[in-house]
Parts: sequence; C-alpha cells; structure tokens
Amino acid sequence: MNIFIQYAPVLVIVMMFLIQQRVIVTPEQLEKKHREILSDAEEKFATLSSVKDLKEQFSDMKEKIDKIYECIISVK
Repeated sequence: MNIFIQYAPVLVIVMMFLIQQRVIVTPEQLEKKHREILSDAEEKFATLSSVKDLKEQFSDMKEKIDKIYECIISVK
C-alpha cells in the first residue's frame, strides 16, 4: 500500500497524460463514435436487403426483355 501512496502523484500524472492524448477513452466517447460510424455507413452504403431487391428487379427486367425479343424474332 505504501508503494501506491509513494507513486500516486506519478500515477495521476500518467493517467492525465493518457486521457489528454486520448489514448484512454470513456464509454460515452466510444458510444458517440460508434453512432457516427453507423450514420456514415448508412449514408454511403446500401443495405443488403435493398441490393437483393434490386437484383430481383434486374432479373425480372431481363426475363421481360427476353420475352419481348423472342416475340419479335418469332414474328419475322
């Protein structure tokens, strides 16, 4: 216990330096950064479900175009 009391000022200074240099973060700061990352990801990237829906729409359009093409060829 005496060792901790003897080195307490040094430990306090080291802890303050680490906090000041943002080496150690608080849970509030971590949560704030997490929210920022999630909002940036929502703005820049599409969700998996929307990509799947878009792929389905493309495949439906391809089928319809193929049917139209077959109808045109069969008429000639």
